[in-house]
Amino acid sequence: MSPPLSVRSAGRRFVGLTALRWLPVGLSAPVTVLLASARGLSPADIGFVLAVYSAVVLLLELPTGGLADAIGTRPVLVLSGLAGTAGLVALAAADDVWTFVLAESLRGVGRALDSGPLEAWYVDAVRAADAHADVTPGLSRAGAADGAGLCVGAVLGGLLPLLARGTGDDTLVLPVLGAAALTLVSTAAVALLVVPVGPARGSGGAAVRAGVRGVPAVVRDTAVLVSRDRSLRRVLAVSALVGTTLAALELFGPLQVAALTGSRTEGSAVFGVVMAVSFAAAGVGALLAPAARRAARGSAAVGSAVLALLAALAVAAVPLGGPLVLGCLFAVFYVADAAAWPLWKSVLHGRVATGQRATALSASSLALMAGALLGSLVLPRLAGAGTTVGFLAAAGAMVLVAAVSLGLRERAPRPAATSGT
Repeated sequence: MSPPLSVRSAGRRFVGLTALRWLPVGLSAPVTVLLASARGLSPADIGFVLAVYSAVVLLLELPTGGLADAIGTRPVLVLSGLAGTAGLVALAAADDVWTFVLAESLRGVGRALDSGPLEAWYVDAVRAADAHADVTPGLSRAGAADGAGLCVGAVLGGLLPLLARGTGDDTLVLPVLGAAALTLVSTAAVALLVVPVGPARGSGGAAVRAGVRGVPAVVRDTAVLVSRDRSLRRVLAVSALVGTTLAALELFGPLQVAALTGSRTEGSAVFGVVMAVSFAAAGVGALLAPAARRAARGSAAVGSAVLALLAALAVAAVPLGGPLVLGCLFAVFYVADAAAWPLWKSVLHGRVATGQRATALSASSLALMAGALLGSLVLPRLAGAGTTVGFLAAAGAMVLVAAVSLGLRERAPRPAATSGT
């Protein structure tokens, strides 16, 4: 077994791997919807495809989180990278609704496997080095790295189709192929840098089979914990409502910009810049989380509620102008949302123990995907009345986030869980 990492070393690895993880996501984000549109899918078709992605993640979240808690985070993260790469390759080749469904299903498997293990590994590594260490600053810096990776990727993903020679979807597919290559690089880095934390789990097929058999017990114990803990239930509700809002921005944003510019190619470039600025703003927002908490006199509940209200105002105002106004308001939303996430996560980590952490994070991600699934199915139907209705519905979801956040309560870190594992 590798020697224990220091708090600083664990933080550096977590931040670096987070940036590398989200770089390919940013690369493909500006063109995914536009690629589907260029290949003949309607907004309703695209909403259906995105709903399938959310449904796959929804179904697999808890089992994959339990798998990470049972057999270790590194093998699950490697599997995630391989599934994500396969999904991106399939996306590049997709040419109808069902091949897009296949591609997004593979990407959904990768996302479900990746939804909690890296963060769980970081928190466990920090607690192994110092049981009383505050993980909020590390989560904040990782949020900034998340935003930086997405920002750089979005700039490249938006500009590649504009700079490349070619027409139609021939150029829109280039960022997707680049994202597939970068996902393989990220997977290799995870295999090297995510060292095991805690007691040795054994090795070989027998250990893996024993871990897999333990998944239902891990999921069961975590579900019992969530059912009995009001603040954990509130964190899940927050995740679901934020998921609905993000679905609105991801679906209507690129289509609205393309309509304003009159061209999918130009629209991809403009929306790439919009998303790059938004992701950079998210990085700044994540760094502001500790300051937001101090301004709220140490209350994660009050700080996150105020930030959610600011995000709601930004989303409600999106339909008021052109691409410049949209870009500025997206940036405000991402600043506020990213600053609030470490506060919500600090509540979660204070209320779960090692051995349940990845599963609890998967439960939070499951709720996020459930909200996104609802948004992907319902919001496109509102587009017939204009995108304004969809954006206002998303703003209403953020107002509910603020109300739910006010009831959050924190407590000291829990000891390691032993039952059921």
